[in-house]
Amino acid sequence: MMQPYTNGDGDGLVRGDPRSYGSHANHYPGRLFIVEGIDGSGKSTQLSLLADWLRSEGYPVLFSEWNSSPIVKQTTSRGKKKMLLSPLTFSLIHATDFADRMEREVLPALKAGAVVLADRYVYTAFARDVTRGVDPVWVRSLYRFAVTPTQTFYFRVPLEVALRRILAGRPRLKFYEAGMDLGLATDIQQSYRQFQSRILDEYENLVKEFGLGVMDATKPVEAQQRILRRAIEPHLVGIRRDRGLYEEV
Repeated sequence: MMQPYTNGDGDGLVRGDPRSYGSHANHYPGRLFIVEGIDGSGKSTQLSLLADWLRSEGYPVLFSEWNSSPIVKQTTSRGKKKMLLSPLTFSLIHATDFADRMEREVLPALKAGAVVLADRYVYTAFARDVTRGVDPVWVRSLYRFAVTPTQTFYFRVPLEVALRRILAGRPRLKFYEAGMDLGLATDIQQSYRQFQSRILDEYENLVKEFGLGVMDATKPVEAQQRILRRAIEPHLVGIRRDRGLYEEV
């Protein structure tokens, strides 16, 4: 039975409703695999390793990243630097980025029979935007054009582990990453903890709502990669190999 989700007024949509995300199944010959999770979960490392393995096995692969469309990348960067982005503006910019990548990259690759690997998908918006106060029903409606993935993996990691990994790679947290625009705390690390803990709660709700696969992101890198490969292998049946790499846009 499909689970409904509602806004604060009690109005709701059911997953699979054409007015909302989940109504467009992937009927194309390609496969779409997604990784989700907060920064520092290790999802990007695992997806890169998976891409290398698939290419070595002869599969055509397209790699797509969140917030990477040239149409909005410069605008997003400028807005972040000047701290001009409201929650609704943030949501709309990311949806524009997503729509552009879906049209120019993801759908053509799926139609061509490639394996598409996406570092973040609609679930990032569902977690982050809702945490920032955007209506969950509206956000799901905004992404109603997106095809549903073949399989999605949520990398579950304790907050302090993620924070330690982030700070090991760079000297400081970023303003929006820490949710400083929400005024949760004056100290950036404390704001990060409050903001990201709320995002983690939203992700746990998404696991239940959409049946996301859960990866224990505290396991060794090699163990996580073995789990990923075993999980996607059954879905690769029928994908033509040794056709050369799919040319990324």
